[in-house]
Amino acid sequence: MTRTRNTTQRREVIGVLGRIQGFISAQELHGLIVRDGGSIALATVYTQLKRLVESGEVDAVMTDRGETLYRRCEVGEHHHHLACRDCGATVEVDAPELEQWSQGIGQRFGYRDLRHVLELNGICAKCQSK
Repeated sequence: MTRTRNTTQRREVIGVLGRIQGFISAQELHGLIVRDGGSIALATVYTQLKRLVESGEVDAVMTDRGETLYRRCEVGEHHHHLACRDCGATVEVDAPELEQWSQGIGQRFGYRDLRHVLELNGICAKCQSK
């Protein structure tokens, strides 16, 4: 197991992510860190986010425009998200039937140690009523 160093840059990224609600882009996160007095390169923000996603500490979703958004993970186990394309609201979804389906697909083709990401997006009820 690789040990993660608790660098200043890592602490800055985690600190800002812990203060915000919802998902945020790497560029927006970088802007907040700089506004708060941090001096971190945008490339370093991306590197830290990649490591935090890999460790399960941060969730990542892709918008329908192809932009990746990040959020401090609130659930410690594997889960999926349903996101509103208008306001960005998200719901964490537990989908045991998806887990069974994905394992079955893997077995059918001889794969092991499967990992997957499911991103569902639509328009939430609140945005529909506008």
